[in-house]
Amino acid sequence: MYGLLSAAIGVDFSAFVDNLKNIFANFYWTDAVDIVILGLLFYFVLSFFKSRKAGTLVVGIFLCIALYAIAIIFNLTGVQYILSGVFQIGALAIIIIFQPEIRELLEAIGSGSIKGIRGFGESANNKQAQYKAIDNICKAVYVMAAEKTGALIVIERTTQLEEIIHTGITINADVSDYLIRNIFFNKAPLHDGAMVIEGNRIKAAACILPLPKHTYVENELGTRHRAAVGLSEISDAVIIVVSEETGTISVAKESELKRDFTEDSLRKYLVKELFRDKHNQENN
Repeated sequence: MYGLLSAAIGVDFSAFVDNLKNIFANFYWTDAVDIVILGLLFYFVLSFFKSRKAGTLVVGIFLCIALYAIAIIFNLTGVQYILSGVFQIGALAIIIIFQPEIRELLEAIGSGSIKGIRGFGESANNKQAQYKAIDNICKAVYVMAAEKTGALIVIERTTQLEEIIHTGITINADVSDYLIRNIFFNKAPLHDGAMVIEGNRIKAAACILPLPKHTYVENELGTRHRAAVGLSEISDAVIIVVSEETGTISVAKESELKRDFTEDSLRKYLVKELFRDKHNQENN
């Protein structure tokens, strides 16, 4: 058969097959795992920096490395001398320049590695209490939207929000639509800032959220929307925003802001997102 193929395509096919066998004979499964891990690592790092200001610096570093390789190949001694000196202090310079991005990258890796292990509401006593909490959130949001009462509600998922909680006032109470509405009443002392909910418990109110660093937010949107997008950049939390000007209900998640929710569509969205991992486990 190899003879017929060789005659048809003009190539010594049997020798080609022997070469492939020799390659795979010396190829261990650990090499494949090594390649896959390195590929995923480079993809994750490049994807992370792609939409950030530091992305242009990363491109510059790769260009310098490519230029250094060319200098070695063609024996460009002057270029080699200069770039070798740059690379000697490059590691320290990268740490200093990329300090905020490196921290965000490590936080993203840490939160992503445990995503799905600890889902929304695992500290709750039962599933009924979890769905009740979602229902109370949606009822309160609907009433506040109708009354144009501004609100900012953070629902914690796998990313720990202890630093955010510590910026506010501890509540530690069951999720209640009346309590949510009372906290965000515009004459109440805690109405400014964000409410953080963990499971079926309101952990804190009047919390301070970070503003977005990498995501564009429309100019007509206010501070609440910007703060919601800002937190969604550094966590996997679901953040609900009620506009004080228009009464529009919006949700920020993973640097994306979706708008014009109704009570029913918000309820469906929260059930889908907050119980997604749990539903997948049950279906499997």
